[in-house]
Amino acid sequence: QVQLVESGGGLVQPGGSLRLSCAASGSFFIINTMGWYRQAPGKQRELVASVTSGDSTNYADAAKGRVTISRDNAKATVYLQMNSLKPADTASYYCSLRDFRYNYWGQGTQVTVSS
Repeated sequence: QVQLVESGGGLVQPGGSLRLSCAASGSFFIINTMGWYRQAPGKQRELVASVTSGDSTNYADAAKGRVTISRDNAKATVYLQMNSLKPADTASYYCSLRDFRYNYWGQGTQVTVSS
């Protein structure tokens, strides 16, 4: 059983920053991709950014220049640093871990950007 526990969401003013964390536990393959997705009300879940266990990163166009994803393999933790946040970034943010067997999901953490 794999568990992903997210933290770091909350309310932030436009232009502010947040750092999300996601810690993985349980049994998963050492070669994997961890990532962050988001889902706003009435919209489909979409990729924000992902990083492989070899530190190759991938960013959605809307995230490039404002978001940095990183991971600590020793801690099985992935981070998402988000800067210059906009109201359009308001969504539930979900952590993902994908290995060759399965794609695991966290419960989500809410990010609200509002003045």
